[in-house]
Amino acid sequence: MEKYICTVCGYIYDPELGDPDSDISPGTAFEDIPEDWICPVCGATKEDFEPYDE
Repeated sequence: MEKYICTVCGYIYDPELGDPDSDISPGTAFEDIPEDWICPVCGATKEDFEPYDE
């Protein structure tokens, strides 16, 4: 699964880890995260993320 990076703060959403603090289970693809989810670091919206190439 593809990782996504926050264009505001640089936080990388890794689907293998999910976002436990926001009840996003490990294995959750970015596309499957609720639209109202926000970056756990800076509060940016899902629209502020783009695919991340390592």
